[in-house]
This record gives sequence, structure tokens and C-alpha cells, in this order.
Amino acid sequence: MTDEVQQTEEETIDYKDKYLRLLAENENVRKRLQKEKLETMRFAIENILADIIAPIDNFENALAHAKNASDDVKNWAMGFQMILTQFQEILEQNGVTPFVSEGEHFDPMKHEAVETEENDSVPEGTILKEFHQGYRCGERTIRPARVKVAKKLNKGEEAHDKPEEK
Repeated sequence: MTDEVQQTEEETIDYKDKYLRLLAENENVRKRLQKEKLETMRFAIENILADIIAPIDNFENALAHAKNASDDVKNWAMGFQMILTQFQEILEQNGVTPFVSEGEHFDPMKHEAVETEENDSVPEGTILKEFHQGYRCGERTIRPARVKVAKKLNKGEEAHDKPEEK
């Protein structure tokens, strides 16, 4: 009888161990699914906010040209400036912030090079001009800055471009 009791106790311990492992695994799956859901929602929100950035750029460009316009246009521009400010506040409230790139070293994770210029006054890879501002949400870049990047002067071409002296 004691062998039977001992075997039953061992089975009970085994079943309890399996049960606890399944509970732990179930909890881990629940946490992982919850984390994936939150990440999916965050990426969806960031993508929508990234889509809002292009119209904001258009507002900023239009308002920059309105400064040289008539008084009537300037009055309209004030209203559009208020709308632009609201859009910028929405981005800021959702953790989306612009970043400045001019003078920084080119980083392909943050920048998109749309132009290069040979330049020996700054180190190669330095951003000379920013055409469109970049935006990030936390550490994630949601729109890279479009920039002009310095590259080394090609010494062979430099000598080739100068007229020869005789």
C-alpha cells in the first residue's frame, strides 16, 4: 500500500509541477500578446502622425511666403498659423519632435541624403543644409531629414579644373 501511496504522491507532485509550468507559460504568452498589441498600436499611431507631417511642411512653406504678401493675406496667414500651431502641439503631445540636422554628422538612420557637395572646410559627412526637417518619436525616426552632405574634394578633379599655368 505504501508503494501505491508513494506513486500517487509522485504523480501528484508531477501534475502540480506541470500545472504550475502551464500557468507560467500562459502568463508569459498573455504578457507577450499584450506587448505586441501595444507596439502595433504605437506604430499605427506613429505612422498616422508621420502622414500629418507633410501637410505641416506645406503650411510652414506657405506661411514663410505670406510674410512678403499684402495685409489681407497676412491676416489669413495668422489664422493658418494658429492651425499649424495646433498640429504641432498634437505631434508634441504624442511624443513626436523635430530634430535639427545642420552641422551634425550624417546618420543614415536619421537622414536621407538628397544632395552632396564637395567641401574641404568641414569634415566629410557633415550636413551642410537641411531641406526638410526630420522627426522622431522617442528614439525611433518616423521621418528622416532630407539633407545636403559634405564630401571630400577630389584632388584629381581640383587640379583638372584649374587652368594650367605656362
